[in-house]
Amino acid sequence: MGIFNRISTVFKANINDMISKAEDPEKMLNQLIIDMSEQYKKAKVEVASAIADEKRLKKALDEQEAKVADWTKKAELAVTKGDDKLAIAALNRKKEYEDLAQQYRVQWQSQKAATDNLKASLRDLSNKIEEAKRKKGLLIARTKRAEAQKSIQRTMAGLNDNSVFDTFNRMSEKVDEIESQAMAEAELNEAMAGDDIEKQFHDLEQEDSAVMDELAALKAKLGK
Repeated sequence: MGIFNRISTVFKANINDMISKAEDPEKMLNQLIIDMSEQYKKAKVEVASAIADEKRLKKALDEQEAKVADWTKKAELAVTKGDDKLAIAALNRKKEYEDLAQQYRVQWQSQKAATDNLKASLRDLSNKIEEAKRKKGLLIARTKRAEAQKSIQRTMAGLNDNSVFDTFNRMSEKVDEIESQAMAEAELNEAMAGDDIEKQFHDLEQEDSAVMDELAALKAKLGK
């Protein structure tokens, strides 16, 4: 399994575990970014190791090619000296290094291709981590908005309960009853106040009438 396949497996396992536990979204996102960053560090170490292997293979290839070039010159020198036997020996040795160089070339090319892919994957992982950091705030805001909407819906569901409205209706009727009683008492007090005034005037009139009757009797007695 490649290192990035392992990282993907770890991410999926962590995400599934967090979702199943229904953890706080903000805490979960922060933890995911921490996990991704840790996996990135591990992947970076492995990619660096792969790059080092590729460089060692390239160095070995260069050494074999240098030896091929060296034995080619030696074969040429033997030919110029008229020593065919030595020239053949040099060419045989050159062939050995050519074979080794070809083997190293194949390994190096394969390792280089793999290393290039690993570096591209590492860059992609780094970009994804940065993108996750940028989106974290938006996701948290969306989560809080969704929680607020859920709270509102729960409140509305409670208000849709008939018993709630029945309570309001009963309270409204009670208030109406209290207002009616207050108005009745006010009218009664006003009526009673009016009757008292009328009684005062009636008593006053009765007093005036008695005085006048007594005055008339006194005048009659005195012949006035």
